[in-house]
Amino acid sequence: MAQLRHNGGGVIIMTFVAAMMLVMVPLWDWLEALRPSFVAMVLIYWTLALPERVGVTIGWLVGLLLDVVMGVLLGVHAAALALVAYLVIKVHQRMRQFPLWQQALSVMMLIGLQQMIVLWVKGMSGQVTESWWYWITPVTSMLLWPWVFGLLRTIRRHFHVR
Repeated sequence: MAQLRHNGGGVIIMTFVAAMMLVMVPLWDWLEALRPSFVAMVLIYWTLALPERVGVTIGWLVGLLLDVVMGVLLGVHAAALALVAYLVIKVHQRMRQFPLWQQALSVMMLIGLQQMIVLWVKGMSGQVTESWWYWITPVTSMLLWPWVFGLLRTIRRHFHVR
């Protein structure tokens, strides 16, 4: 009898660590607005590829870690990324069938939703509102999605992550 084995848990964790490191890289103020949402893109990819392993709980935990890294109100990104993971799980079979450009549009919408939740919580807590540059992140994430998708798929296949 063949055993069902999950491989690559460490690879998944390392991709999230790499995404967190990309969030922490200091950039000039004007370039900071153009930074894609790397953590959300990695979460979306793994939730699409392995919804039985990466889901709402992982989204919540990664979001909490992102809150700590970014120094914002604890739970802001956690709630937003948990919702993103939930929505991806709900439509993952349909989204897998999309061509890459439609997936990129879906990623833009999901990251836009994440941005809206973060902005809403910041507004409710009385923090400073963001400028219109805040909404560039979903667009840059959409433009970068085909490369992120290709890189993570290559990593998943190379390390036989299932």
